[in-house]
Amino acid sequence: MSAQAESRQQSRMLFVKNLNYTVSGSDLYELFGRYGAIRQIRLGDGPKTKGTAFVVYEEISDAKSALEHLNGFHLQERYIVVLYHMPSRMAAKADLARREAELQALKAQHDIKDE
Repeated sequence: MSAQAESRQQSRMLFVKNLNYTVSGSDLYELFGRYGAIRQIRLGDGPKTKGTAFVVYEEISDAKSALEHLNGFHLQERYIVVLYHMPSRMAAKADLARREAELQALKAQHDIKDE
């Protein structure tokens, strides 16, 4: 991967999944704080987000170091998965859902049935 392409994929925000449901914010601050100054940690607490977290670093280099060292790390009986957060992918999914809803509304308005 070219350095330019790699820098576009890097982010100060990491997405962490496969967390034990009992993990706390302080557990994550302790673990991820070893790699640099953390701006924010958000633990998922909803039915679809439980076992996930976002970790935001002050510096991209700290996030990169944490990702390299902690992806696959064994934490509280689970091997965690650490990825760069890609907001554009999430925005694209939200946009697709919005467009599908608009399409369904137009079909209903014009009495068009799905075949």
